[in-house]
Amino acid sequence: MDKKNALRAGALAAGTTLMMLLMSSPALAVTPDDGDDPGPGLSVIETLGLFVAAPIGLFLLIAALVWVLDGSTDRGPKSKGKAKTKAAVKAS
Repeated sequence: MDKKNALRAGALAAGTTLMMLLMSSPALAVTPDDGDDPGPGLSVIETLGLFVAAPIGLFLLIAALVWVLDGSTDRGPKSKGKAKTKAAVKAS
């Protein structure tokens, strides 16, 4: 990609980003919509538990289930001496 195309792509990306930022004005968030009924806010501990601990816990649970329920028996590393290469197979 030459400099002219890179400059054009950068200008397009910057312009698109700027327009998206201008169009999504945060001032509109002050006015509540019809039907808005926000509940009580979350504490720091609740937020960390919900958005950090719960995903990590789910990941660990799924990984543990996959590891325990995996029925494969070839968990050891493969020996390079026993494997035949394609050239050795063609020669024999």
